[in-house]
Amino acid sequence: MMAKNYVGEGEILDVNTGGTAVVGGTVVVMGKRIGVALRDIAANSNGVAAVEGVFNLAKLAGDAVAQGDLLYWDAANARLTVTAAGNTLAGYATGAAAAGVTTVNVKINA
Repeated sequence: MMAKNYVGEGEILDVNTGGTAVVGGTVVVMGKRIGVALRDIAANSNGVAAVEGVFNLAKLAGDAVAQGDLLYWDAANARLTVTAAGNTLAGYATGAAAAGVTTVNVKINA
């Protein structure tokens, strides 16, 4: 039996992307956290985003990432980076990704 105020597990949340259309698999910034759109979301529409899990996302090719490094979402360039300043904490790397590699696996919101 669930408590009367139980809402859900919290792995997937409703999001509204405002005036921007979002392609499924794309990062959505939600304040100080990120989500990954589970399917396309039209501009000015509601959709759903995963806020837990491990995702393979674009990263700044010049960054060498070690397993466990904190990663930040650079919304202006739509990629992860090890640079915190001006970016949104996304999670941590679940494996290494050398400089020159353009993606990395990240445990989001951890």
